[in-house]
Amino acid sequence: SKPIVSLVNVEKWYGTNHVVKNMNINIAEGEFLTLLGPSGCGKTTTLRMISGFELPTSGVIKVQGESVEKKEPYQRDMNVFDNVAYGLKVKKVPKAEIKERVTEMLKLVQLEGFGKRRITQMSGGQKQRVAIARALINRPKVLLLDEPLGALDLKLRKQMQIELKRLQRKLGITFVYVTHDQEEALTMSDRIAIINQGVLEQVDTAFDIYEHPKTRFVAGFIGESNIFDAVVISQDGDTVTVGTEVGKAQASGFTGELAAGTAVSVSVRPENMLYSRERVEGFHIKGVVKEHIYVGNLIKTIVLLNDGTEVKINRFSMDDLPKEGEM
Repeated sequence: SKPIVSLVNVEKWYGTNHVVKNMNINIAEGEFLTLLGPSGCGKTTTLRMISGFELPTSGVIKVQGESVEKKEPYQRDMNVFDNVAYGLKVKKVPKAEIKERVTEMLKLVQLEGFGKRRITQMSGGQKQRVAIARALINRPKVLLLDEPLGALDLKLRKQMQIELKRLQRKLGITFVYVTHDQEEALTMSDRIAIINQGVLEQVDTAFDIYEHPKTRFVAGFIGESNIFDAVVISQDGDTVTVGTEVGKAQASGFTGELAAGTAVSVSVRPENMLYSRERVEGFHIKGVVKEHIYVGNLIKTIVLLNDGTEVKINRFSMDDLPKEGEM
């Protein structure tokens, strides 16, 4: 799809603080894009620049092909939760149409029949849905959401994640969503933009962000991962042998070429870790089982390697797991 929002070489400085660094990203019409990263990484600043409440120090931001700094925020065809003052009445929409659109929107957010209910009489989740309806009723081209579910309890948050995604798909509105919750980003997004200290590390689908991280930061930030510092020993076709401080290992399916002596990082998800009581050819990493942690749907096993590194292994049951203290 053609991009509805484009950021080209966008930089943002606050004095000597370089908050956003050379940001380049295209957001497609009808896409659900999440800006994800740790606190202070620049995701909210990026969102505020898209909305026009902050101007970039340099670079260009365009919405529907027009540079955002050419318009005041209330003139743009987009909304944020805090910017709800310019509703249908301000636009002088006829009363009959207002009634029709409000009724339609309340039905859409599953608040049909709540039109006369006072806000003080509503639950947190209902208030959130009212806020969403208030933003959507203006039929924005782009909806900007900054941690909209952060104040909700876990169960309600999960429910609202599904409802928001359902609404986005039904209405076809472009969502740009800020969160620090990894699971929320993976659950809701068409694509995720990982930001680290103002730098865009990777923009990809949830699957590729998790399964094929492009940087060490992304591998360590999304979900759990065991990351080993290693040096390439040799390469035979698509199989690379690497050496770590605790022994050798092999990686197969590699399509590029790595010279011997190249420093690399090897990332393996806990659910993909295998263990064996018998020696496996090509692998010489030994460890002692430190503990098993029961977390309901998973058994997390912590294995202590010779250099003190803790490796995590996830399994769905205790069947055939090595005992604590076993090599």
